[in-house]
Amino acid sequence: MALLTPPHMTAGLLMAVAGSIAFSGKAIIVKLAYRHGVDAVTLLMFRMLFALPMFLLMAWWAGRGKGPIAARDWWGILGLGVCGYYLASFLDFWGLEYISASLERLILYLNPTFVLVLGWLLYGRKISRRQAVGMLISYAGVLLVFGHEAALDGQNALLGAGLVLASAISYALYLSYSGQLVQRLGSLRLAGWATSVACVLCIGQFLLLRPLGAAEVAEPVLWLSLLNATACTAVPVLLVMMAIERIGSSLTAQTGMIGPMSTLLMGVLILGEPFNVWIVGGTVLVLSGVFWVTRAPKV
Repeated sequence: MALLTPPHMTAGLLMAVAGSIAFSGKAIIVKLAYRHGVDAVTLLMFRMLFALPMFLLMAWWAGRGKGPIAARDWWGILGLGVCGYYLASFLDFWGLEYISASLERLILYLNPTFVLVLGWLLYGRKISRRQAVGMLISYAGVLLVFGHEAALDGQNALLGAGLVLASAISYALYLSYSGQLVQRLGSLRLAGWATSVACVLCIGQFLLLRPLGAAEVAEPVLWLSLLNATACTAVPVLLVMMAIERIGSSLTAQTGMIGPMSTLLMGVLILGEPFNVWIVGGTVLVLSGVFWVTRAPKV
């Protein structure tokens, strides 16, 4: 008799897949918006402006029936909001001005390896030989795709990859330092408040660096930003959180491997990005390496 998947497992897997694909669509939407002459500061402002009410609602909902947040935790939320969401988002958007959506997603997918390295640097956690090999495989995959883009775009590819790499490291710092706050506040409440901080910072950044007239953008930019704020920002956060509740963080993370593949396909079909042996080979290496890292036994 065939084994049946429990309903909560099926629902959790579907949520994890949908969340991963929705997250991956962010790069596609950003690249489409850039075709209308908008810059990273303005585009990020619109995304965060539309997302702010949803994240405030998320923070309120997750905090119902719980005590007030202590002053020390507010300082922690502020710090994590700056490094984990504000810097990570701004550097990512800026980097997408120079590199393909496929390369951007591959670099961001290296995040578990950066968390591993930070754990070694900050807390002295050991990295096993197997994990080290997996990291080398995944980095080789990114270098393969980057080398191909650099041969075509030169300095632009180097700048864009560097910015997205800094974005990934910034978010890895958030993950590395958020552990105790997650235990005290809960992941959804922390994400809601930290992202709200980032939204305010991104809006403030626009007001400081751009004249108000810069907000007069093409109508498609507004619709794309609204879509980015909802379908590719707030909704995926909820889907991934609900998936973790049903199938656990490990299986949810493994299901996230579909993200780079969906970005690759959407980049080819929607943006007309190239599909060649370099990109396919690099993607396979990155996915294999990260899978090996996340599956590696602890020592």
